[in-house]
Amino acid sequence: MSTNQDAQNFDRQMMQRCLELARRALGQTAPNPLVGCVIVRDGEIVGEGFHPRAGEPHAEVFALRDAGDRARGATVYVSLEPCNHYGRTPPCSEALIAAGVAKVVVGFVDPDARVSGGGIDRLRSAGIEVVVGVEEEDCRQVNEAFIYRSLHQRPFGILKYAMTLDGKIATTTGHSSWVTSEAARREVHLLRSACDAVIVGGNTVRQDNPHLTSHRVGSHNPLRVVMSRSLELPERARLWDLDEAATLVLTEAGSHPEVQKRLLNRGVEVVELDPLTPAKAMEYFYERQFLSVLWECGGTLGARAIADGAVQKILAFIAPKIIGGRLAPSPVGDLGLTQMDRALTLERVQWRSVGSDCVLEGYLNP
Repeated sequence: MSTNQDAQNFDRQMMQRCLELARRALGQTAPNPLVGCVIVRDGEIVGEGFHPRAGEPHAEVFALRDAGDRARGATVYVSLEPCNHYGRTPPCSEALIAAGVAKVVVGFVDPDARVSGGGIDRLRSAGIEVVVGVEEEDCRQVNEAFIYRSLHQRPFGILKYAMTLDGKIATTTGHSSWVTSEAARREVHLLRSACDAVIVGGNTVRQDNPHLTSHRVGSHNPLRVVMSRSLELPERARLWDLDEAATLVLTEAGSHPEVQKRLLNRGVEVVELDPLTPAKAMEYFYERQFLSVLWECGGTLGARAIADGAVQKILAFIAPKIIGGRLAPSPVGDLGLTQMDRALTLERVQWRSVGSDCVLEGYLNP
């Protein structure tokens, strides 16, 4: 490299390549993070890898296998700090040391208390140069669910909704197909493929009969979840077609055993929670090792999820349409807020266009 600036630009380029690799496993690594690794020697990539799913080797191991002997004296780029503990797999820090690499460039420090700083310290103690924080913001963004889960011991919750310009998610009759453009719907399908579960209430099943899949051949589908206290669910629904994806019904203890039996006979998983609340659901999904949960529910359940602290991020798709109707449903039901100065204000807000629609992305203040 002719200048230090050239070297920094090259480092950023290689870290972005790590993130491209990491995203190949979107929605499939829970409870592990998305990690990509690139090995460079004499300015050329000699090895690449990413972590495909929990229980399989980490990104560094795949990249080292790809590089072989060419890893000796090379620079390793990895989007997350290499682990230094024995979990389901051996520590990556030891694999890097054994391979004889000269330098490791890390995207960000692992928030997991078992790892945090330990992998970096181990590499440095072995005489390997370590640089930390290259493209850190992007690396953290890709793993925001993993970071949240590590710090709070619960999955990361996303509330997604589509509404008209006047704040309606359906007409007064409940008709809602389609609020937004095809381009926006494709983005939602991609969002689903990155999540471990997508949740709706019983009313959404009755009114919309949704698929709740990624609609993409070969792509990951989340676990489709219906939260219903009454179990007043249609006998025929797309969610009961398990050829597309698995479905789970969450209900209260003892609720309508005959309906539960019918669902179980169709292969639908049924779990009773006491109480049946969004907070309890998130506790349950943490135990199931989930990273991210997408709430695609109506306004009543959406409000409960927000009030329960089950939502950390909002994705609002806004269509340039006006439907009117005083009783037409809105995306968030009653939160008990009666004064404007008590309104929930989003942070780190971003606006962008998708097709003819606008998307607002922001985070609720914890």
